[in-house]
Amino acid sequence: MSKIIALANQKGGVGKTTSSINLAASLAVLEYKTLLVDADPQANSTSGIGFDPRNIKNSIYECIINQIDPREAIQKTDTPNLDLLPAHIDLVGAEIEMINMNDREYKMKAVLNAIKDDYDFIIVDCSPSLGLITINALTAADSVIIPVQCEYFALEGLGKLLNTIKIVQSRLNTNLEVEGILLTMYDVRLRLSNQVVEEVRTHFEEMVFDTIIQRNTRLSEAPSFGVSVIMHDATSKGAINYLNLAREILRKNGLVLSEAAEKIATA
Repeated sequence: MSKIIALANQKGGVGKTTSSINLAASLAVLEYKTLLVDADPQANSTSGIGFDPRNIKNSIYECIINQIDPREAIQKTDTPNLDLLPAHIDLVGAEIEMINMNDREYKMKAVLNAIKDDYDFIIVDCSPSLGLITINALTAADSVIIPVQCEYFALEGLGKLLNTIKIVQSRLNTNLEVEGILLTMYDVRLRLSNQVVEEVRTHFEEMVFDTIIQRNTRLSEAPSFGVSVIMHDATSKGAINYLNLAREILRKNGLVLSEAAEKIATA
């Protein structure tokens, strides 16, 4: 089985890139071959996993615009089973360049379909907008995870995003499903965090993941070292949260862990 999961929310600062990097790393650590696709011109997933975007020669941009083979752009990371399809700043101009292209909404789908069978999971980190690149990611994806921070205005813009997903489902990708809503930046000490969890679960019920991502110093530090939180500190709360999320997604998709991976997940 191969599955493409996009992480999308047009609001910035919701933990989308953090979740993309650490979910991809968690799936890789649990022995599933995983590709992290950086579809954000800010290239934070690229730098957050240890690559300097300024030194990237081939990226998702060249794959979409110049139709280069994505295997020429894919980089191996220090995490076993985890590869990266990087981004750089040129991706900013891709939306303008794509405007007059035929089948412009399907460009990323064509790129990912060429390598889909090489991986068990492909995790796509979308930009914080509902532009053409994000539409491309949703058109290419089998499902979408929506990160929502446990803070004031958490539900702001969520209706717009769900409406965009419905439009993509009806016009471009009838197979697109919502994998789940992921609550991030949870602080057990704050009454507001608990209120947001209650509100989101009341509104969206079964759509919300059981796993909640808690605020964690190690989680915040990891990108500055160019590694996932699992490589930075596997015993931290952040690492355990993302391993639990990966296990929840595997269960939801009817997949099992090997004995070795089960030991890692329950350590």
